[in-house]
Amino acid sequence: MSSQAVRTVVKEVKPILSLDHEEARKRVLNLYKAWHRQLPYIVKQYDIPKNVEQCRNKLREEFTKFDNIKDIRVIDMLVIKGQMELKEVVNMWKQKGHVMSYFKDTVEPKPQDFISKFLSGKE
Repeated sequence: MSSQAVRTVVKEVKPILSLDHEEARKRVLNLYKAWHRQLPYIVKQYDIPKNVEQCRNKLREEFTKFDNIKDIRVIDMLVIKGQMELKEVVNMWKQKGHVMSYFKDTVEPKPQDFISKFLSGKE
């Protein structure tokens, strides 16, 4: 009896875009290719102090940052956000500072000793 109650509670979630992992993978690859094709134009339009090869390395790094995600809905949401970012950059709705913020190191090392923890407000 309790197994029937569990079966009725479990629901399938509706997919956002992709129905299976293969379709989600194709969407990710298409987004990557779109960014890859636009990078020379982005570097020229925004006049950033990076060359196309450095931008392609950063693009690869940004995509591999999320390579451990297996949930199709999360992958679809990240693809949608990536498409929005690409549209904003291509249409010049972002400024040079926004584009350059992709290149800053966002990972700050955690303080190890007491003084560093105290000064950062962690302890």
